[in-house]
Amino acid sequence: MSATSAAESVETVFRIESARIIAGVARIVRDVGIAEEIAQDAVVAALERWPESGVPENPGAWLMATAKHRAIDLVRRREAYARKLAEVGRALEDQPPAEPPDVDDIDDDLLRLIFTACHPVLSAEARVALTLRLLGGLTTREIARAFLVAEPTVAQRIVRAKRTLARAGVAFEAPHGTDRKVRLDSVLEVLYLVFNEGYSATSGGDLVRPGLCEDALRLVRVLAGLMPEETEVHGLAALLEFQASRTAARTGPDGAPVLLAEQNRAKWNRLLINRGFASLRRAGKGPYSLQAAIAACHAGAVRYADTDWAVIAVLYDRLLEVLPSPVVALNRAVAVSKARGPAAGLALVDQLADAPALRGYHLLAGVRADLLEALGRADEAAVEFHRAASLTGNTRERDLLLGRASSAGAGGGASADPLERPV
Repeated sequence: MSATSAAESVETVFRIESARIIAGVARIVRDVGIAEEIAQDAVVAALERWPESGVPENPGAWLMATAKHRAIDLVRRREAYARKLAEVGRALEDQPPAEPPDVDDIDDDLLRLIFTACHPVLSAEARVALTLRLLGGLTTREIARAFLVAEPTVAQRIVRAKRTLARAGVAFEAPHGTDRKVRLDSVLEVLYLVFNEGYSATSGGDLVRPGLCEDALRLVRVLAGLMPEETEVHGLAALLEFQASRTAARTGPDGAPVLLAEQNRAKWNRLLINRGFASLRRAGKGPYSLQAAIAACHAGAVRYADTDWAVIAVLYDRLLEVLPSPVVALNRAVAVSKARGPAAGLALVDQLADAPALRGYHLLAGVRADLLEALGRADEAAVEFHRAASLTGNTRERDLLLGRASSAGAGGGASADPLERPV
């Protein structure tokens, strides 16, 4: 087997298995930074051996066993880990490299890794970067490219996150009771943030970054499988399935945004929609579940004209009760405008004008412009579209908003929906 073929095989297998390998090793060494280094050592060992011996029948199990043996060796060499060796090392050291590890143990380890990477002791930016690195299998360069951040900045976030976890003595465990609820909220928030950045990029030249959506969706599916009793996990899974189903229809051939009213619904992915409804049936009444119910109203409408905006407005009323935020209130205003007319929506939007959280938020200006246009106040709408364009960091959104400003100023066309973005 050539070294090139072996390298390609190693890279492919590690992409798929890296999270499980790191999780399995972290259970032994109790440090995610060290666990990642040991996992990389196992990759180096594979690059050295597989060209001569060939790819093992179960390459993932080979990498896992190799990494675990190296972890045990490290524990044995360190006096500080003597007790851990007695508790877990001896039970593992007799496993032959070719034997697949116990699936249940790995799943438990993976759950622990998710909770560790998303620990609230880390900043939101650090949690996102560390989650994509350890659980998404992305390289530092890929994370930097996805979020349009300098590669050294991402590298520093990841390094500092690992150090912070080590200094804080964060236990490698899946918490229980009250702590589990707090930590689970953090995990779901991270996956939600990752998906949202992929679904509607905050900056750069692409409206959608499908890779981030796919990573977030894959991880929330894993989490739903590991925690089937947690209804909000299923709520988030349903929401992301519904939102991801529209990806192919959200941009035109040139990458320009296509508004919800104008999307070709034949391009919506029915498999993802069906998965969304299946997850929604297991969801609860929390904020992600309510957002999923709203997304389901869109997914179930064969045509835009069939959308039940009255139901969506009621769902936003409920969402605002459990998640009182100006952004939710803005989305509710859009739903009210569709259900009761643009004047009713504009009155709600104007109430949000002084909300500190919405200062500089381009969608506030964009929604206001849309409603002004619907009311025939074209000149005012053009001004608001221009203001929205000046506030967005995404060039695709800017071009669309400037185009709508020109159209409104010329008195052209019927009003379309504001830019589509998850709550």
